[in-house]
Amino acid sequence: MGRYVARRLLQMIPVFIGATLLIFLMVNVMGDPIAGLCGERSCDPATAAQLKKEFGLDKPLWQQYLTYMGNVFTGNFGTAFNGQPVTELMATAFPVTIRLTIVAILFEIVVGIALGVVTGLRRGRPVDTSVLVLTLVVISVPTFVTGLLLQLLLGVEWGWIKPSVSPEASFDELIVPGLVLASVSLAYVTRLTRTSIAENKRADYVRTAIAKGLPRHRVITRHLLRNSLIPVVTFIGFDIGALMGGAIVTERIFNIHGVGYQLYQGILRQNTQTVVGFVTVLVLVFLVANLLVDLLYAVLDPRIRYA
Repeated sequence: MGRYVARRLLQMIPVFIGATLLIFLMVNVMGDPIAGLCGERSCDPATAAQLKKEFGLDKPLWQQYLTYMGNVFTGNFGTAFNGQPVTELMATAFPVTIRLTIVAILFEIVVGIALGVVTGLRRGRPVDTSVLVLTLVVISVPTFVTGLLLQLLLGVEWGWIKPSVSPEASFDELIVPGLVLASVSLAYVTRLTRTSIAENKRADYVRTAIAKGLPRHRVITRHLLRNSLIPVVTFIGFDIGALMGGAIVTERIFNIHGVGYQLYQGILRQNTQTVVGFVTVLVLVFLVANLLVDLLYAVLDPRIRYA
């Protein structure tokens, strides 16, 4: 296990460098960030040259990337164009988005897996058909439509929630935004769990466990569910990074000042340091989440061994 983890960590290094390089190049070809600093009027040549020198934009692109990566390994993600360190923006944005992601993941795990187990065990019955139709509708409706509709009904018409989340963004305020963020993924988790349960229900080891006279709940939890959760855990592991990076729409709807909000502002103002810094951390989150998912395979299925 230790050698496997060490090998995976070493494999992360070229993946991390390649991903950050691609992001750095894409962000730097979006446009001229100096033009955004000068507002609607174009900068005069002297001011533009001074700003480029101040932010290191006068150097070749490869040199900017090497300087940036050297600073990243020392914990310095640069300075935003408003003079605020990017790490300060991260310190305020990431806790909010992490809480939002936790709420979304809990919806996926609790509601998605529960519905998947129920429909998988009752495949072809009315409850199965109803849940399949419901998940198909959820997948078909864009997230911004779901968010605006729930905000209008629950927040404006019925007054059950605040239409906008407060700056503190406590867990109770993030329940509805978390549901909106997780809605599509929750539907996929339900369908994936249902399919996996229905397939494994006919496996030999399940029939053997039933033939031995084991209680139904033990057959489901100890034998059927553990093996059926492997593809579900894989999806959820990939989805953690996607939820944190894809929260732009949800955070804009509910006025949540998290990672999505900061990325939106950075892209809008062509603030390359902010965008690259936040995406760099999201790449790390994605890599670590995938490593944890691979390690969970051995917990769910004891037959899996890592050399």
